[in-house]
Amino acid sequence: MKTQEPPDSNRPPAQACQVDIPEQLDSAVQETSFAADAYDASSDLQVLDHEPIPDEEWHAQNGQSSALESQSNHQHGTYGYGYGSFPHTLRTGHDGHHKSTARALAPDLLRGLLMVLMALDHNSMVLQSWDHGTAPQGENDSIPVHEWNRPIAHHIRVLTHLCAPGFTFLLGMGIVYFGRSRTNLGWSTTRMAWHFFTRAVVLTLVMIVISLGITLGDTWFLNIVLFALAVDYLLSGLIWLVTAKTEKMLAFIILKVLPEKKEDDATEPLLANRRGVEDIAPDRAIIRAADISWHIHNVVLSAFAVVTIWWNIWLSPTNGHCGVEPVQKLPDTILARIWFYRVFDTDWRIISVFPPLAWISFAILGLVAGRIILARSWSTKAIAIGNLLAGIVFTIIFVGTRFLNAGNLSEGCLHMPEHERPDAPDNQYLASWRSFIYLIKYPPDVAFWAFTMAGNLFLFAFFSVIPPRLATIVFEPLLVFGTSALFFFVGHLTLQFALAKPVRHWFGHVLAHPDPWNPDQPAVGVDNLWIFFGFWLLVLAILYPLCKWYGAFKRRRGSDSIFRFF
Repeated sequence: MKTQEPPDSNRPPAQACQVDIPEQLDSAVQETSFAADAYDASSDLQVLDHEPIPDEEWHAQNGQSSALESQSNHQHGTYGYGYGSFPHTLRTGHDGHHKSTARALAPDLLRGLLMVLMALDHNSMVLQSWDHGTAPQGENDSIPVHEWNRPIAHHIRVLTHLCAPGFTFLLGMGIVYFGRSRTNLGWSTTRMAWHFFTRAVVLTLVMIVISLGITLGDTWFLNIVLFALAVDYLLSGLIWLVTAKTEKMLAFIILKVLPEKKEDDATEPLLANRRGVEDIAPDRAIIRAADISWHIHNVVLSAFAVVTIWWNIWLSPTNGHCGVEPVQKLPDTILARIWFYRVFDTDWRIISVFPPLAWISFAILGLVAGRIILARSWSTKAIAIGNLLAGIVFTIIFVGTRFLNAGNLSEGCLHMPEHERPDAPDNQYLASWRSFIYLIKYPPDVAFWAFTMAGNLFLFAFFSVIPPRLATIVFEPLLVFGTSALFFFVGHLTLQFALAKPVRHWFGHVLAHPDPWNPDQPAVGVDNLWIFFGFWLLVLAILYPLCKWYGAFKRRRGSDSIFRFF
């Protein structure tokens, strides 16, 4: 496999900067869908998305060697990764077109970190070490809270707030990568829609199996995130398909009203999947029309993301205020409530804490991010700066929710000792730093949305600048976990619930908080921090070789294999 570059007499030939991937499977069909898509001249309105990496000067500036990079990837991982966060490396396929051979690094690293943090969060649930929240009975819409959780529990919970939003955000990004790669492999819209539906069904079935297993048959529908991811994956996939169609339609409409130009020298369009009529080079009018349509669709998607997080405020029976008489906004049926509210129904044996439509905003933001990242061949620096700036914007939004008392589902709900002092500020969120970052997760309010998106984007920016050689050595476990996410999810729950029972029997004792599975009884749990963190590390150590084996196994499956869903 070799990279190809346009001839340039003013610079020496570029060295190859790619890592070979097994020939039996093209990078465009990687399960997590963060491999760059291939160029296919048969696609409508399409141009090449990725530029060749510049010459040796690039490597000298970054202090990296392509030979060492390739050796490192072969020794420490089975995926090939391009420089920085996203691939720029190209190879020539059998059809003569350029194809990427590298996976995007940053999404895998971020997803892997979130998996590890999720296991830490669930650790307290299975060991029943403390109340599962920053405050006992907290993090719920319009529920008063009167005390904070113990410091270590509070800090872990704040950190692990990033998990569910990050998973859903990466899900949306992955749909863009998946859709683009499958389009270039010749998949029809119907085939992709069927894939989205099938994967949603598989995720739901996996949730049901897990529910029956960990509750020993008491609950058949235990939605602790999978059902929300399934529905949001399906809906976001359909949104992407509709957007792909309407974007081209709008571009052609705009083209008709733009003044005609004869120049055909546009070289770096923003919108992918476009080319000129009859395979000629696109002129500036076509590029401008496509760019305008691309920007309009990004604005519409961003506005939709804002609406779909604010409707959690609008649909709140109290509009997020404690001490207010609730007003029913939706029919009081499981079928209506399960999409927007938490559901606990013992008669139907249903527990659902992640209503899908309450979380879909994060997936839509992922669609926007994926579209922007794939719009052109961004440099590593540009990706990092873009994520930092986006993180700063969300930080400003979060701070605004606190000072303006808007976008919160906890108004008037904090009754801690610091709020009862005579000199306590009128704004409850300014009474202490814990008050300032107190978030409502069920369902997520705007403050939670902004806080967690800022955190995930800052992590994304950090992972964006990590060289692949360093990542495959220092962060290799994160890559292993991040490229087998659903397998990790099923495995960690199975291990944690199976191992927690003997651990609680040997090391547990009666604690002050109620049993999360039987609230009428006190919890018998493990609150020794050495055992707590040791248990977490043991589960990760067991999962690491299993995930590594499964990652190699699934990469030998075809693009339609159900094993790729895991």
